[in-house]
Amino acid sequence: MSKKASLNTNAIFPPKLKRGDGVRIVAPARSLAMPWLNDELKKTSRQRLEDLGLKLSFGPHVNEIDPFDSSSIESRVADFHEAFADPSIHFVLTVIGGYNSNQLLSHLDYDLIKANPKIFCGYSDITALSNAIHARTGLVTYSGPHFHTFGSARKFDYLIDNFKKCLFAGEPWEIQPAAQWSDRVWVEDETRREEFKNDGFWIMTEGHAAGKIVGGNLCTFNVLQGTEYMPGLKDTVLFVEDDNESLPHTFDRDLQSLIHQPAFEGVKGLVIGRFQSGSKMTRELLTRIVRSKKELGRIPVIANVDFGHTMPMITFPIGGNAAIQADGRIATVEIVKH
Repeated sequence: MSKKASLNTNAIFPPKLKRGDGVRIVAPARSLAMPWLNDELKKTSRQRLEDLGLKLSFGPHVNEIDPFDSSSIESRVADFHEAFADPSIHFVLTVIGGYNSNQLLSHLDYDLIKANPKIFCGYSDITALSNAIHARTGLVTYSGPHFHTFGSARKFDYLIDNFKKCLFAGEPWEIQPAAQWSDRVWVEDETRREEFKNDGFWIMTEGHAAGKIVGGNLCTFNVLQGTEYMPGLKDTVLFVEDDNESLPHTFDRDLQSLIHQPAFEGVKGLVIGRFQSGSKMTRELLTRIVRSKKELGRIPVIANVDFGHTMPMITFPIGGNAAIQADGRIATVEIVKH
């Protein structure tokens, strides 16, 4: 890409993964004991991670479950701290998302996390943890597959290729649109998943930009507003997405809330993930939403990128660097430093 990112030199980048590294599965949101996380899915998830040469272990409390399909704050924090304190663990991977990860934010030992930099990965509700940890420690975290995703992914090649480029390798890479996508990422009969031809990235606003990546699941990212856990927006490229609970009017409102943040003027570009069919979002509606916001007219905006609640998905670094370009019919998204 012609314009390289101004690298985030203050960030702490955890060591890349290699064969033989330890992985700790933790449940900071919902529990591994949820009924539809069945034995077959868990077996497949474990096998696919072990095929990468990784050694799996599980937090002692991952199977605790309460009426919210989660567990106590104390149990979740204990597993989190133990994973970061254990020198044999190099990769902390979440079971699944949910709704309550932000309950943990005031209970985490950020000094412990900063002193033991490790790869931390998950998406959806995990957005709260990923961005808060980066904001409080400088540690680069990762938006990417959960433990359950490794078992529920139907066509695995695209997901694992981008996962390895981000977490095993150190070179920049340009994200290529997946050839096809599937609307469901939850556990169900794989043969019933409808697949769609991918029509590539959508250019909402032209331009080029480079900066630090922050964001993830939009409605979850927004719960950090006004708190000490919200990352700075200066010189950033925002990555945002939402699931089928976010209809066009909801996404519009949530995006507007983010734009109203005093620091939004420091945002250099916006990358929007793919919407699920159930969200009722179309290219035309999203175009209207983006064009209704004058603040987005000054920055490049690219949408329909392969992350969010559809499959397959990329893995990207929160606190790392991206460079994006949208000119005419050509849109590129490059992960520069991760």
